[in-house]
Amino acid sequence: MSSPPHTGASVTQPEAGSASRVNIRKRQIAVGIGNFMEWFDFAIYGYFVAVIGAQFFPSGNPTTEMLSSFAVFAVGFVARPLGALLLGPVGDRAGRKAVLVITVLGMGITTALIGLTPSYAAIGVAAPVIIVILRCVQGMMVGGEWSTAAAYLGESAPPKKRGLHASLVTATAGAAFLVGTLVATLINAVLPPEQVASWGWRIPFIASLLMAAVAVFIRQKLEDTPVYEELTRRREENQVQRVAGKVKATAFVLTMAFSALFGVSLYYFITYANNHLSNVVGMPRVEALLACGIALIVYVIANPLFGALSDHIGRRPVVLAAATGLTLFGIPVFLGMNTGSFPAVLISLTVLGLLVAMSAVMNVVLLVEVFPASIRSTGSALGYNVAFALLAGPGPLIAAGLMASTGNPVSPGFYLVGVSLASLIVLWAMLPETKSNDISRG
Repeated sequence: MSSPPHTGASVTQPEAGSASRVNIRKRQIAVGIGNFMEWFDFAIYGYFVAVIGAQFFPSGNPTTEMLSSFAVFAVGFVARPLGALLLGPVGDRAGRKAVLVITVLGMGITTALIGLTPSYAAIGVAAPVIIVILRCVQGMMVGGEWSTAAAYLGESAPPKKRGLHASLVTATAGAAFLVGTLVATLINAVLPPEQVASWGWRIPFIASLLMAAVAVFIRQKLEDTPVYEELTRRREENQVQRVAGKVKATAFVLTMAFSALFGVSLYYFITYANNHLSNVVGMPRVEALLACGIALIVYVIANPLFGALSDHIGRRPVVLAAATGLTLFGIPVFLGMNTGSFPAVLISLTVLGLLVAMSAVMNVVLLVEVFPASIRSTGSALGYNVAFALLAGPGPLIAAGLMASTGNPVSPGFYLVGVSLASLIVLWAMLPETKSNDISRG
């Protein structure tokens, strides 16, 4: 299956490999640190979702509180397309670097403010209103970060190693979730429950402000990507042609499919699983977090391996394997977790983590390869964030709702399987092999 042509002048892709290794390393460090910080901030909300529910949405019913908190988790995703609409054009017109600085600063400030917000008991209904607003701003910042980081690293990478370089985005995000798990485990292990609920959960939220300051300092020293600099030159010479509507539509549908596959499986893995193990299966919270943490280590290690594999065999077979695996193993994963046996839980989470890693790395590299350069920041951000807003963000809420309404501990797996199967059908029918695409075109 051949790649669809990109509309625009045909140019020679800037050879990022000719840049010094030191320069490429600086770019990787800057993107990696900022991406880690942003996803750590986003992750810790999920790890303390039960505590936050009790603090800001008190009802006396733990299930209702958790559902309310997951609903606010989903609100952050609803704001993502707005972030894409605002920040995507900035990335296409002012550069990828500008967005990377804005997102990391905005994320650090809003996360710290969540940690400083008084509880419902202190200020009443104003507390949940403030949390909802801050979650919306968080969502907007993340809405610009992921696709821009993907574009920045992809456009800076040697053409034959884009998959490997793309894995830095997913690996640092995974490391952020891992550190978030360890921090949550430590806080729950060291502090008694009443202190965790009153102030312990706030510590990682407030600490994010310091991490944001470091990330902004590093990112503002970056240069923009070779592809963006070439795009700027062609704009000045009026050589950038309008992208055909069919190319935009095809790229958008594909992005929705592989982003939904990644997003739903990711938030089942890093947000819903530990709450399911604690609140449904009845595992001790520290034990559940430990199992999730070990599986996350495997996930992080697997990211560069799958990235390098895709550089050799292509993106299509790897992403189709991920979609097939999630379709087939979505239910068995829950059967294993529901045993409550630590070894069975760990095996189930590890299988899920490996499949998520495959879909994660392919999400990043495909965001770069399916869009022409002139609309890459806007197009990839919109497709990615619409999929997350409609399907991925509500995933933990839908999973918890299925469990609450049916009482069947396997029922959350139905949504994972359904989304994975739909993504598999779309990708099988429409996705060409893209690893040889000239990403400077268009």
